[in-house]
Amino acid sequence: MERYPIYKGLAQPLSYKGLKGKYIGWGIASLASGLFFGGLIGAFSSMYLGILISFFLSGGLFSYTLYRQKGGLHNKSKAIGLFIHQNRLKL
Repeated sequence: MERYPIYKGLAQPLSYKGLKGKYIGWGIASLASGLFFGGLIGAFSSMYLGILISFFLSGGLFSYTLYRQKGGLHNKSKAIGLFIHQNRLKL
């Protein structure tokens, strides 16, 4: 009987530079949107204003991404109250 090594890291989420799972996409989207809107503002008004907006928007959105990641990969909203779903099935 041959024995094969089992890779134990398959159940862990993907991580890159401190970001895990879905927050990798959030981080890329925040940096890309900051560059896009900064370039758009730079094209229509001042280049320096576009650079400033790009830095602040990218930094702010990336900070928000890091803040949301502290809640966990599977954070759920905690709604308070009683929810009644109507039965629309007919016999």
